[in-house]
Amino acid sequence: MRMLPDFNEPPVIETVLGLQFDSLESFSIPHFGLYWFKILADYPKFNVQPPLTHVVEQFGEETRKPYSIEMGLAPFPELRCWFVNDTENRLIQIQKDRFIYNWRKIKETEEYPHYDYLKPKFIEEWNRFCQFLEEVKLGNVNINQCEITYVNHIDIGKGWKSYGDLNKVFSCWSGDPSVNFLPEPEMVSLNTRYVMPEKRGRLYIIMQPGIRRHDAKEILQLQLIARGKPASSSIEDIMEWFDLGHEWIVKGFTDFTTENMHEIWGRKI
Repeated sequence: MRMLPDFNEPPVIETVLGLQFDSLESFSIPHFGLYWFKILADYPKFNVQPPLTHVVEQFGEETRKPYSIEMGLAPFPELRCWFVNDTENRLIQIQKDRFIYNWRKIKETEEYPHYDYLKPKFIEEWNRFCQFLEEVKLGNVNINQCEITYVNHIDIGKGWKSYGDLNKVFSCWSGDPSVNFLPEPEMVSLNTRYVMPEKRGRLYIIMQPGIRRHDAKEILQLQLIARGKPASSSIEDIMEWFDLGHEWIVKGFTDFTTENMHEIWGRKI
């Protein structure tokens, strides 16, 4: 059993488990409707979004290869479709090279469902999607990337009052000028990345200031993204990589933030 840092009141407002695979070129607009019919009882709402870019983590010589852009007419408009449950706190996102399962916090009183709760839910929906692909004869998928994302909202007034207090929030930020010329910063954003052992992927940590939509409250949005390639497309290897990515996110979050904030969030382990 893995022993990872845990908190009574973590600032998580969204969790995303996603798979990227080689594009299913035959996946067309009617398939979105057919798939929705299969899951309609659980996800009665939908929303059309622009597609996500195909991204693969590269290392060594591959990182120096130039990107190429192919020009041409698409057979139909590329899109991504959200299928949303009644309470709008769970959704599935589908495009021709992606399957994504989300939990998002809608009500302030809603508790974050831990990773061990979300895992079987993801497996259930992924198996249902693969069964659908088999039924419509679109073939098997070749997974080329796993991705876990955790989005956190760190409220102003809880451990920090201004950007001069960021040393109380983030362990990497001292905020001490060397010659006392610069005033307190008006705004700060951070963007860092770390390579996992054996180049199994990367962890991205991104902090951006923002104003929360539903209550207009000033926040720091801290996003952690773990991305890498599983050993194979089997569900066992997918979940093994997700466990690794989750471990890096939880330990990375704990390492990146201060003991002062851990106390506010009620760290248990």
